[in-house]
Amino acid sequence: MNRFIIGQYGSFDYKKYNRDFKEGFYGIEACLFNHENDIANLLKEAKKVGFQIGVHFPLRAGISRLRDALFLSSDRIVRLEAYNIIQQELDFIAAIKPSYVLFHYPKPVILDERVDWSKWRFEDRSEYEYENLHSFKDFKETSELLFTWLSQKGREYNFTPILEFDVLNKYIYNDNFLEQLLEKHSDIRLCLDTARLFLQDRLDPFFDSKLAIKKYARFADTIHLSNVQITDDNTIKNNRYPVLPSQNPSEGWAPIQEYLHTIIQENKNVKIMFEHRSDLVSDEELWECYNWVNKFFQ
Repeated sequence: MNRFIIGQYGSFDYKKYNRDFKEGFYGIEACLFNHENDIANLLKEAKKVGFQIGVHFPLRAGISRLRDALFLSSDRIVRLEAYNIIQQELDFIAAIKPSYVLFHYPKPVILDERVDWSKWRFEDRSEYEYENLHSFKDFKETSELLFTWLSQKGREYNFTPILEFDVLNKYIYNDNFLEQLLEKHSDIRLCLDTARLFLQDRLDPFFDSKLAIKKYARFADTIHLSNVQITDDNTIKNNRYPVLPSQNPSEGWAPIQEYLHTIIQENKNVKIMFEHRSDLVSDEELWECYNWVNKFFQ
């Protein structure tokens, strides 16, 4: 289980840490900590136990109006502001020495206007732009600049830049541009979120989560692993539920077993970040979750 990671969101929650984190785990991914003492506790435990720290940008809450940096915005001022905020946060977390820093990509997401996105949760209108107003040419130009900049910052601050897929459009799932960019900047890695990929699969008739996983798993450093149950009318139930072998896709659950088989077939070195609500299951079920996932790597 030395590839397993737990998340700490909002604070360093000792109750969650003591229950979820097991001996030999790789580390903790931290995001949006509200107080300095939470960061101090994270560092104290990391030093005491010897685990790695990953940062889901931003580490500190309140440094910007939105959580995610809008570095692909069609508005140049918004793009520059995003880079400035990231730079400030990288300066702050340099002393923490995170093994990776993760950002949502693309942001803003580029939405296919043919799809009904009403079931997708956006924090703010600025988090998405429509495909017919955001050209492939613009997407390529802003992505190339981002990759060059992040690659440089990764070397400068000694961390692995990770881009977590958000909503994907045809620029990503139907074209090889991003694959070529990832091959060129091999120090930049991806994060695949199983629940988010499955949700888009259900909402977007033009998107196939299994094909996307097959296409991009070789570039992944981290998998954000959880399950979600979606009804026939696309109502979301049991979101961020721990993955368990009893969850049947015929009952609306994501096909986690198939996802994991494909990912590990393409890339045996991925880390698993359990981005789930462990409070939804018993201690025994949490162990079942860990042991079941661990078997895929054996």
